[in-house]
Amino acid sequence: MGDNVRNVIIIGSGPAGYTAGLYTARAMLEPLMFAGYMSGGQLMLTSDIENFPGYPEGIGGPEMMMQLREQSERFGLEVQDRNVEKVDLSTRPFKVWSEGEEYLTDSIIICTGAESIWLGVEGEDEQKGRGISTCATCDGAFFKDEEILVVGGGDSAMEEATFLTRFASKVTLVHRRDVFRASKVMYDRAVAHEKIEIRTFRQVKKWLSDEKGLTGAILEDPRDGSQEEISVTGAFIAIGHTPITGFLEGQLETDNEGYLIHKEHTMTSIPGVFAAGDVVDTRYKQAITAAGLGCQAAIDCERWLEENLH
Repeated sequence: MGDNVRNVIIIGSGPAGYTAGLYTARAMLEPLMFAGYMSGGQLMLTSDIENFPGYPEGIGGPEMMMQLREQSERFGLEVQDRNVEKVDLSTRPFKVWSEGEEYLTDSIIICTGAESIWLGVEGEDEQKGRGISTCATCDGAFFKDEEILVVGGGDSAMEEATFLTRFASKVTLVHRRDVFRASKVMYDRAVAHEKIEIRTFRQVKKWLSDEKGLTGAILEDPRDGSQEEISVTGAFIAIGHTPITGFLEGQLETDNEGYLIHKEHTMTSIPGVFAAGDVVDTRYKQAITAAGLGCQAAIDCERWLEENLH
């Protein structure tokens, strides 16, 4: 890109990224977004969003992301559906590399979100995409009238289990403890569903399969190590997420789990670099809070540029 220095580059999309794009575009900063090969963030994997203000009938996650993208592009956001391989935050302007091309920018807003955590047990790698998934809305329809296992104890596990009852003949949800992180409304909905069986003090020790795909799992009781076998042809893992910060190569301060840390408002440990959404949010993890952080980061970025460079 030569000496053409952008005002701001947004890395990542989703509610945080698109909102940051909308606000920086309306501020005439001519933002460039690298949305990633899988643009739209976690909401691309969410079927129905019922708790985002302004949608009384609810809205599908992918539909909302398309609308947010169209709105931000209408005001001038430039979007490229490409990943960022690395950045150099040691010199100014900052350097950003995507598909081998170097881009220069005075500021960066990081909205890369978080990705699903896998169990990492025996037999898992062989069955990823062949029976084991982390996205019920992506793959649930493949398991019509089959018995399915869901692993997890939070809201996402309850939501996945409830959603999968549309297709499965039975959903067994296993959790390694008897205390759930899920909200009461989500837990109660799962418990009340006739197709869902919740089993506590169970964790997957090994996945079982044959030439056709997944056939079941060995479950272990963490209290005494006793084991049993369960027959399922589909499994969905919903045990949490890890922030997508590897491309930063440790240049920004993070917490012990790798989430970026805000130092002043939405600014990270390097002035001119801001963060919004699930890459920084360890508490709320909602579309509306991600969008709110995207707005804050855009305003903080605009003011920082005005005070320091313009």
